[in-house]
Amino acid sequence: MKKSLIALAMGSFVLGFAEFVMMGILPVVAEGVDVSVAWAGNFITAYAVGVCAGATMLVVGRRVPPRDLLVLFMAICLAGNALAAISGDPTMLFVARFVSGLPHGAYFGTATLAAKMLADPGREGAAVSTMVLGQTLANTVGVPAGTLLAGAFSWHAAFVFAAAWAAAALALIVRWVPRLDPIPDAGLAGQFAFLKAPGPWLILGAVLLGNTGVFCWWSYVSPWAVSMGGFAEAAVPGLLVLAGAGMVVGSTLGGRVGDRLTPGVAAALGQSMTGLGLLLLFLFGHGPIACCLFMFLCSVGLFFVSSPQQILMVEVGQGGGELLGGACVQIAFNGGNAIGAQVGQAVLNTGAPYNWLGLAGVPFNVVAVALLALFAVRFECRYHLAATGRA
Repeated sequence: MKKSLIALAMGSFVLGFAEFVMMGILPVVAEGVDVSVAWAGNFITAYAVGVCAGATMLVVGRRVPPRDLLVLFMAICLAGNALAAISGDPTMLFVARFVSGLPHGAYFGTATLAAKMLADPGREGAAVSTMVLGQTLANTVGVPAGTLLAGAFSWHAAFVFAAAWAAAALALIVRWVPRLDPIPDAGLAGQFAFLKAPGPWLILGAVLLGNTGVFCWWSYVSPWAVSMGGFAEAAVPGLLVLAGAGMVVGSTLGGRVGDRLTPGVAAALGQSMTGLGLLLLFLFGHGPIACCLFMFLCSVGLFFVSSPQQILMVEVGQGGGELLGGACVQIAFNGGNAIGAQVGQAVLNTGAPYNWLGLAGVPFNVVAVALLALFAVRFECRYHLAATGRA
């Protein structure tokens, strides 16, 4: 594996950790800052809003070489997680989570482009999935480790870990990622020109709705496992390892299927897996074995779509909007994250049991699959041929 891709994966690891660790330690954080678990869902929302706001950095940074952008984004990630580590009240932690989210979408947009530029011909999907693999490994080992740190010491320790990892990732990006030419400058308006076509909006709508559906449930996965699976709180880190393993499997398969078929078809397949998992989780997700099986299935689907969707938006952004296109995936992803957390909060506030979170997510996921299928049938051939030079 190229060292440059390892460095990119190191960065995606800490961003994935910072994003998802809150789901694993939500009850501990809520108790630590004296708010309810439902209210603590706002810390998830704050990160997601930061992702959406931070992508605007690419608008003014379009002339900056990709490696320099990646260094800047890791520095912001370091600052945000360091602030979270010293937070002592809900307001300060909310602000820290917002700052931590600022570089997320911009980093993934830039790292997707860099991975494609560094990839061998015909291996673009595999290269991007390697970069995204850092995010999936964050869920396999990072989030469970953060959950253990929070239980053994304090929830602050999880963010100390994130800040230290960001510093290491920054150093490796400087050392291992070569200088790459900036994308052609299409001007301020030219960066947004690709959004005039309907195809990109179908993709972004699918990402937003698909993640709204899954994060209705995933935002509250820790109390869900205790309530519906009958697990002790001490077992939650082990369950997160299982979920993370599913994400690694999904990320790897998604990249390979995207190279063999097309990214649009691969993304539709992944969203279908997640929707099936949510439905099964609602209908039969009682007891430890069923909860483990359906959690694994949802986790595979959640990251199966990552590489295909990132590549899709870089392809539709050809001609000056590549960075913004890649970042838009993360904006939509975290927009869905934020909305899903709020929808899940509303469901729980009615007094419904935790398995109803799965049912709440199914309609969003069904529409996401339909949007991706429509894109694959109507628009993908044109974009994919142009992006791969076979037009």
